Amino acid sequence: MRVSCPHVRLDSHPLDDPGYRDRCRDELEAAGVLVLEGFFTPEAVAEVVTASAHREDEAYYATSTHNVYLTPPDPGLSVSHPFNRQVASSKGLLADDQIPAGSPLREVYGDGSFRSFLCSVLGTEAIHPYDDDLSSINIHFAADGRELGWHFDNSSFAVTMLLQAPGSGGHFEYVPAVRDADAGEMGFDRVADVLDGTVEVKRLDFSPGDLVVFRGRNAMHRVTPTVGAVTRMLVVFAFNDRPGVGLSDSASRTFYGRGSARPS
Repeated sequence: MRVSCPHVRLDSHPLDDPGYRDRCRDELEAAGVLVLEGFFTPEAVAEVVTASAHREDEAYYATSTHNVYLTPPDPGLSVSHPFNRQVASSKGLLADDQIPAGSPLREVYGDGSFRSFLCSVLGTEAIHPYDDDLSSINIHFAADGRELGWHFDNSSFAVTMLLQAPGSGGHFEYVPAVRDADAGEMGFDRVADVLDGTVEVKRLDFSPGDLVVFRGRNAMHRVTPTVGAVTRMLVVFAFNDRPGVGLSDSASRTFYGRGSARPS
């Protein structure tokens, strides 16, 4: 029997099984989100948390306001226009070059079966790591009061896994189909409704060790403030569908507080 991804519960998540891949792809296409419960083994989660929790003070913290499109404001529009309305985000993160070589996160990220599985689920031919030293694997910390404001993703998909749940708060909330980025439809009226709290918001529940694949390019989403003494910890596995893509030096300094050794 093929041995692959030792940190993944292959009994529940047979990554190489075509039928399993088809079911996961169908669920993602139908809902825009896929939650694979108990994807990582409890031992792997515990190992990562033990290795990372005491490094929270090494994380780069950024507290900022931004619009939901993650773009500079448009001075030709009013400050109350949905394009210019500001929300708050505050988080700390460890960058890729701070993740140990032997970490279960790095072993799974580079595993061929895992990447092949993601390609099948996402309907893409290949996925590639970022061509810089900072972006591919990130651990996010959200202590008491920290949050991630409403936004759209620039990428077509995100792959994340909760490592440690807070005592309260830290909920992932989203509203699907707010805009159509490919068609250039910005969805201003719908964005305003979400910011005003007048539309139904979905909440996605998941536990430490669950893998989440989310299409956030057109779905507006946020993480509510953490409440309590337990820090919310999450890992982001970042991929591109093209090789050789990396953050610019200016973007690296914005997100990580420093430049990459290999800026694109």
